[in-house]
Amino acid sequence: MSNTEKQMQESCCKEDHCSSKQASQTAPNSEENTSCFEDEPCGNISDQNSQMAAQTSACCGDNDCKGNKEIDDQGTTSLETFEYQIKGMDCPSCATTIEKSLTKTKGINTVQVNYGTGKMAVGADHSSVSDQIPKHVRKLGFEAESIPSKKNTQSYKIEGMDCGSCAMTIEKHLTRNPNVKEVSVNFSTGKMHIDHNTNQQEIIKEVERAGFGASLESSRKQQEGPSETKQKDATTMISGLLLALGFFGSFTNITPELITVLYAAAIVIGGYKPARSAFYAIKSGSLDMNVLMASAATGAAFIGEWFEGATVVWLFALGNTLQNRSIERTRESIRSLINLTPSEATVKIGEKLVRKPVEDVSINDRIVIKPGEKIPLDGEIISGTSSINQAPITGESMPIDKQQGDTVYAGTVNENGSLEVNVTKLVEDTTIAKIIHLVEEAQEKKAPTQAFVDRFARVYTPIVFGLALLVMVIPPLLGFGTWSEWLYKGLALLVVACPCALVISTPVAIVSAIGNAAKNGVLIKGGTFLEKAGAIKAIAFDKTGTLTEGKPNVSEVLSIHGNEEELISITRTIEEHSTHPIAQAITTYATEQDIDAKNGDSFKAITGKGAQATINGVEYFAGNPKLYDEMNVPLTDLEDRIQTLQQDGHTLVVVGTRSEVLGVIAVADTIRDITVQSIQNLKQAGMGEMVMLTGDNEGTAKKIAAQTGVDRYFAELLPEDKVTAVKKLRKEGKSVAMVGDGINDAPALATADLGIAMGGAGTDTAMETADIVLMADNLEKLPHTIRLSRRALTIIKQNVWFSLLTKLAALFLIFPGILTLWMAVLSDTGAALLVILNSMRLLKQK
Repeated sequence: MSNTEKQMQESCCKEDHCSSKQASQTAPNSEENTSCFEDEPCGNISDQNSQMAAQTSACCGDNDCKGNKEIDDQGTTSLETFEYQIKGMDCPSCATTIEKSLTKTKGINTVQVNYGTGKMAVGADHSSVSDQIPKHVRKLGFEAESIPSKKNTQSYKIEGMDCGSCAMTIEKHLTRNPNVKEVSVNFSTGKMHIDHNTNQQEIIKEVERAGFGASLESSRKQQEGPSETKQKDATTMISGLLLALGFFGSFTNITPELITVLYAAAIVIGGYKPARSAFYAIKSGSLDMNVLMASAATGAAFIGEWFEGATVVWLFALGNTLQNRSIERTRESIRSLINLTPSEATVKIGEKLVRKPVEDVSINDRIVIKPGEKIPLDGEIISGTSSINQAPITGESMPIDKQQGDTVYAGTVNENGSLEVNVTKLVEDTTIAKIIHLVEEAQEKKAPTQAFVDRFARVYTPIVFGLALLVMVIPPLLGFGTWSEWLYKGLALLVVACPCALVISTPVAIVSAIGNAAKNGVLIKGGTFLEKAGAIKAIAFDKTGTLTEGKPNVSEVLSIHGNEEELISITRTIEEHSTHPIAQAITTYATEQDIDAKNGDSFKAITGKGAQATINGVEYFAGNPKLYDEMNVPLTDLEDRIQTLQQDGHTLVVVGTRSEVLGVIAVADTIRDITVQSIQNLKQAGMGEMVMLTGDNEGTAKKIAAQTGVDRYFAELLPEDKVTAVKKLRKEGKSVAMVGDGINDAPALATADLGIAMGGAGTDTAMETADIVLMADNLEKLPHTIRLSRRALTIIKQNVWFSLLTKLAALFLIFPGILTLWMAVLSDTGAALLVILNSMRLLKQK
């Protein structure tokens, strides 16, 4: 990515309302073409530059996009922000057209249009202006639909959920409240997102009525007093003590009546909360495990099996306690990332150093980081040099040398040297904050296996529940045994109806794997993509910037007329208006040689072939040999040398006019040190085929493929051809992942079964576009990601089959009378616990 693009992105607000960011995101990739210019989606180079400037100026400031209202210096409300979905945009210049037009409208202060997402944010003086915005947009040839904002959406931490059915019970209970508009409870993360018109206390009370605990996410730190978990532990202990007294008392001279009282007390104390939850579950029309266990315990007491009833309650409570603790450890795998960032920063005010909470540090404040300290906020180094351990963000094993002008990230460690850093992002906008947010979002997205299991459980539970009722009634009515005998078997069947282990089998494994990946510098954006990564058979790599450094250097200059300085001056004149890496390499070379550019105009990009400019009334071109073939300009004097350079892996920039060639500049890229090792590790992990996609010629592609160890390559590709190449691989029956930089490779990333972007730490766009993001700007963690995904699939299959076989065995053992009620409970809770522990192995994979 160019410096200009980075500056544009860094000037944008945290929300995705800047078309400048998306413009770079959606630009097709032409890095590997022998041309020196990027393929601009619309317009010529000068248009593109003005468009970029307009987009940059349209981006909001440091704090302007934080909420629905903006506050001026005096603290008074000045603007309201309205969001719209825009339809009909063909390219980023359409976004610029809308921005420029609306900013001229009276009452509208700011406009940001995101071409990629098709969304627009408008800052206006009052709401009446918002009614006119769709009409203005329609006049420009587009359609704008208002996006309603959720002003009262809050996130709560839920305690006491044992499986997905508990989440469903809470959802159904809360949706009956007229003040609740929308509610979503995720068992994996233990979170509830709710849109409501009432207060926080009422929501917490409603959750408690359903038998669970709730606390607002933002107030977690202030609520570290006695928790409901500790209360549950106490009731479990008391219930178990009463059960033990009753059991051992039965071998003494204690009266049967007293023993029954002890068992009854154990049932009441240990089963009060499950019974309360069962009541609200039934009231909400949900059939969760609390209902099944409460029914089993009550039924056992009804037929005089007090010991069985008390054992059911205690084992159920004990199993839940162990499950909750294990699941909480899995959930904390991501929350622990928050502890990586220090709570305070040393701010330089004048010549004084003042310690401040990171929440009070503003953008453009100067902070000082001493050797050995963690960096508190994202920023840019103003002075000092040091080695930074970026492992918490990127997973890179070796520290990175940083100097003035380089970016540093919150949570990384300054190993040596004192640094003075200019803060570029607030605490809630740092890279690590975005990682935590994206990973928590990913944990809440259901994988296909999880969705299937949930559907299966919704069918399985009521069927077995109905079967249990039939077992209790039909056989004794037909004279096949006593009522108490078949009631007991029916109660055991009720316990077996609990699909807890099955429902837990997938989400806990997914959360564990995603947590492991995040700690190693890899963002997996959901269970779907984790499963896809585990099934990948082929990987397609973009060459420039992925397999290679993406920072080419001028390796040779050939001038037909012998005047190299004149050739480089003409080429620099054309290339100075491009941000393409090859263009920058030539410009840098010219600067190092102290060769100035000439006065030129009419700069234009020639898609996929090169660029042109007019100098002193003559049109000059810089591009690949194909460009001159199309213009019928002979390359006779240079053909042999061109062929040799191309075979040696050089990219060529031919410079000339419409009638003659002036010379050739050869540019070469270097293969990353980690590339060859990563590809070998992928082969060892069992990856079927690795393919390189490049715009380079056949000779260059063949040489790079041999050096990197890829199995196959596609050469001389235009940007759109990469999409065709990915489609070809898919037609061959392979599940294909595409690895690119997340910006110029967006079409190919979207076409592949799985899009993997590199360099997420350096650009927000990479984190937004791909399904999996490698935070480091190399392939080092890709083999780990593939191995982790495959092992996750294996563990999920193990969990599902183990859960199903356990239930099946229990069903067969009930009718011969081998499986007792307490054994049924033990098999259910034990299976759930084993599934959780098996899934947690993914947290430890290295």
